Formats: sequence, structure tokens, C-alpha cells
Amino acid sequence: VQLVESGGGLVQPGGSLRLSCAGYGFTFSSYAMSWYRQAPGKERELVAAITSAGSSTKYADSVKGRFTISRDNAKNTVYLQMISLKPEDTALYYCNTYFFGGPYWGQGTQVTVSS
Repeated sequence: VQLVESGGGLVQPGGSLRLSCAGYGFTFSSYAMSWYRQAPGKERELVAAITSAGSSTKYADSVKGRFTISRDNAKNTVYLQMISLKPEDTALYYCNTYFFGGPYWGQGTQVTVSS
């Protein structure tokens, strides 16, 4: 099982980014996927999650209305569209899934929101 994140970077406050996470080595379409983030000195927190078919999503209160999680099972990829970014969104963002033997994590992609 491998999860590979991409799309992070440096963005100004109010800007946008789209993160991607490609899954390998498992039946991607069978499992829920999540995005977590961890800021320096803080615990890792759930940002957003999506069911296997993409029919249901949930978000942390801090990102509701600004972040959108989606997935393309034909491409084995989950996305996190982020708009109206704030300095407090600065963190290492991780892709996650859970099934027997897991949880499984990617290596993370850094998002820095700063002027």
C-alpha cells in the first residue's frame, strides 16, 4: 500500500491550492479516504474525509466552506481543494486510508500560507 501526496507549496493568505493523493497497491475504490494535517507543535488532526464512492463527506469545523474533498476512483486519486487559505492552515498535509493492517499514511505535502 502506497499513498503519494502532491500539490503543496507556498501561497499567500486568501489563495488557493489543490492537493492530490494517488493510491497504489490496494483497491482504491473500496475504501474511504481522508486528509489530515499537522502543524508544528500540534497534534495531527482530521481535515476532511470521503466515503468510498464519494457519496458522503465530512469536514473539520475550521475548514468548512473553504475546503472540498473529492475523489476520482478511475484515477485512484483523492483531492483536497483549498480556497481562502489562512496562515493557520499552514501544516504538513497527509493522505490516509484505513483497512485491515492499517492505518496507512502518505509522506505528506507541506502547505505554507504566508505573505
